[in-house]
Amino acid sequence: MKNWIGISLAVLVILSAAVFFSGSLPGVIFGANDLNIEGVAVQRDDPSEPKEASPWAYYGGDAGGSRFFSAAQISKENVSELRKVWEYRTGDASRPAQQRDRSASEGTPIFVEDSLVFCTPYNEIIAINPGTGEEKWRFDSKIDPELRPANRFVCRGVAYWRDEDATAGVCASRILMGTNDARLVAVDARTGKPCNAFGDGGVVSIDPGMKLLWSGEFQITSPPAITGDTVIVGSAISDNARVVAPSGAVRAFDVKSGAQKWTFDPIPRSLDAPNAADWQAAGTPREGHANVWAPMSVDEARGLVFLPTSSASPDFYGGLRPGDNRYANSVVALNVETGAVVWSFQTVHHDVWDYDLPAQPGLYTIWKDGEARDVVAQVTKTGFVFVLDRETGEPVLPVTETPVPQSAAPGEILSPTQPIPALPAIVPNTISPEQAFGLTWFDRRACRNAIASARAEGLFTPVSEQGTLIYPANLGGANWGGAAYDETRNLLVINMSNMAHLVRLIPADEVAAVKEIFHDAEVTPQTGAPFGIKRDTLLSPLGLPCAPPPWGVLAGVDIAAGKIVWRKRFGTTRDLAGGIALPLGTPNVGGPVITGGGLIFIGAAMDNYLRAIDVETGAELWKGRLPAGGQATPMSYEWRGRQYVVIFAGGHAPMGTTFGDSLVAFALPE
Repeated sequence: MKNWIGISLAVLVILSAAVFFSGSLPGVIFGANDLNIEGVAVQRDDPSEPKEASPWAYYGGDAGGSRFFSAAQISKENVSELRKVWEYRTGDASRPAQQRDRSASEGTPIFVEDSLVFCTPYNEIIAINPGTGEEKWRFDSKIDPELRPANRFVCRGVAYWRDEDATAGVCASRILMGTNDARLVAVDARTGKPCNAFGDGGVVSIDPGMKLLWSGEFQITSPPAITGDTVIVGSAISDNARVVAPSGAVRAFDVKSGAQKWTFDPIPRSLDAPNAADWQAAGTPREGHANVWAPMSVDEARGLVFLPTSSASPDFYGGLRPGDNRYANSVVALNVETGAVVWSFQTVHHDVWDYDLPAQPGLYTIWKDGEARDVVAQVTKTGFVFVLDRETGEPVLPVTETPVPQSAAPGEILSPTQPIPALPAIVPNTISPEQAFGLTWFDRRACRNAIASARAEGLFTPVSEQGTLIYPANLGGANWGGAAYDETRNLLVINMSNMAHLVRLIPADEVAAVKEIFHDAEVTPQTGAPFGIKRDTLLSPLGLPCAPPPWGVLAGVDIAAGKIVWRKRFGTTRDLAGGIALPLGTPNVGGPVITGGGLIFIGAAMDNYLRAIDVETGAELWKGRLPAGGQATPMSYEWRGRQYVVIFAGGHAPMGTTFGDSLVAFALPE
């Protein structure tokens, strides 16, 4: 992403002039087909009574990640009156530039104990007065500021637990957070003081199981999942460094004592493991990863926790791990008490494209033919949405094993088919030279030639020494922001990016020389494999994406009917082009929320706005200016009869957005 973010102001001004004088973009036609409007979301005829608004006590609104808040005080009719009512600043804007350049503000607050509680990228937990924005307490986990986390300084959220057997006392309710140096910490939810009976003085340190290449190779970036007296954490691990890498094991602990309860490794470590037959190398696999770096979901009634797993190490060569490699790249349902697999569904077989499952599995109830059905909906980097039965993992919407391109690198054995859902992809997954975008004839010709010279045979084209287009790029499609779900309309709302990566395999003995030549590019060794890789965003000589706009979209999907209801370009160049707001769509991270007023609230794009969108049509109804990049998922809550919408606007170094340190609240005038 960093190369695309480096678009010069001069280039964007030229682009703006082209649009102003010609009314269109060179090589691009804007029209109904770009928006792909297929209908308008219709509210179902449900005889049940509307639900009361529940507190936003989980990262995803509820334990299943619906990101739906039923309060309707803010509505389509009055959202234009929404105003900023308070702003809290963490103080991180004063940190040295080298720390700011290694951070990404992705945190979403929760509303518990009459407080908003959130975490900063540097793993401070802060409790805020929900009506005034005043600080109540603050806990510093003492992260080493010189740490170099592989996935930046990130903290997406915290988790809350209350002891139902205790009415008062220290740590009768507590906040838990994973850290960038792989610790799980617990503090009192009312005071922020450490829960000393948990682990060692309120801290459980996670053992990665091997010596790390550097201290930031292994971290925790997403909030823990909590159910009953069990807290469950995943991990984030640096990509493409080596074959023999840290395990992606998911770990469960007693929420009171910190004692470990169980461990689940998605990669089989014994020949009698249930998934051993899907790893066909001699002996047990030496690979690591298949980790769960995105948030997890919990079905408390069924006693299940749902894991979105990533690819095994390394990302772009699998010749040493033949087979489908289950439970990697899978939705895995575990028994929360034992960690045993109840079911799994793999979305990518034998991944060599870095197509991790990047987002929280959504636990929703869809309405079809007047009956309710509990499902898991998983959004993906490939642009697909898989809808699975929550009890069995069987597809609710059809999925077909479809032949995909072959002719792999030496030693590689690809899966001949991949699972393709009937529900259409939200973003394109094929690109031809004729579709190349370009500001000028020369620019477009360069993009055409780049596409023509690479392998570009559609989704799941094998990575190659020639160079292969990964489209959608490894950013996605969907990313960690995930989706929001409006049960009254069967409507899933999802934002996605639309960019291409060019990935080249490099023989292992040439990696060092290539890295020396392209010292500013991403060149990684995949140590232990016969190939390293060079990965670039596919850009023109002027630094603009070769993939045609829109580069970001927002869509509403009926996941019972299996159709896209509406799709819109999402994001402008407002903060990339000196105030010139071209509606090209931008890459985006952070997700949407939906409220009972028929509104979607979302930041995510690379312009500094929080937007309110009509959930039925995708039309923008309001936008509020943010002091910095809002690449975090917002949330909503009610306090003393007033509804608020809050977003953490702290900027995002990988996206190149404006740095800041503000938690901003919006509400209607009193």
